[in-house]
Amino acid sequence: MSDNLFDLEGQTALVVGAAGVLGRRSALVLGRQGARVVVADHPGAHDALDETVAALVSDGVAARAVHCDVTNEDSVDSVMASLDAPLSILVNTAGVMLRRGVVETTLQEWQRVIDVNLTGTWLVNRAAVKHMALAGRGKIVNVASVYAERVGPVPESAYYASKAGIGNLTRSMASEFGALGIHVNCLALGVFYPTNMTAPLKDDPETLQWFSDRTMLRRLGDPERDLDGPLVLLASSASDYMTGQIVYVDGGWSAW
Repeated sequence: MSDNLFDLEGQTALVVGAAGVLGRRSALVLGRQGARVVVADHPGAHDALDETVAALVSDGVAARAVHCDVTNEDSVDSVMASLDAPLSILVNTAGVMLRRGVVETTLQEWQRVIDVNLTGTWLVNRAAVKHMALAGRGKIVNVASVYAERVGPVPESAYYASKAGIGNLTRSMASEFGALGIHVNCLALGVFYPTNMTAPLKDDPETLQWFSDRTMLRRLGDPERDLDGPLVLLASSASDYMTGQIVYVDGGWSAW
């Protein structure tokens, strides 16, 4: 065994939502630490998913892609059944956002956000736990946001509710499965820019500046560096006495 607490050599990691900016970065970071990486996203993200695999392979990482609809139980179970090695690490970054006020949000729109962000997290986590239980160990990292326990200036009630749900789901699963050696933690990210969700804010510089000023560090999160360390911590043996935690990576936003 390596003396490096952050070494992931020989482990298999599944990154769900890997066609997005943060998912792709998660896959690259885990691969660079030595993990074999399986990346997953919905079929409509086929091209972006292929780009993620290509980036991993160019880094010398053993990688392959699978399609996964996180709102469909059969699809999620099929991904787990396709794994050819014990699953050591799950990183779930899949999510959608709806910037719309409560009154303007339809029931169908609300349900879509909850289905993907919260129910999807539950389905993926549940399937991973079944797989990890066979080996008696595992690391699950759910990616939520600073809105796990607060709201921001933009009206998006469905998104806020789903992210708060992910936080408590993380705690609940950690409580149930800690005795099996399965660690379940959550990264609560501040505003990272640009990502698939925040890119539209390029047309709203005042809001972007507000987000930046709201942090103690007076800057937005950089997807190319600010996710790396916290992710590797929670995915590696460096966090072997951590579970049920919501780890804020938000430039100090939540401390005010």
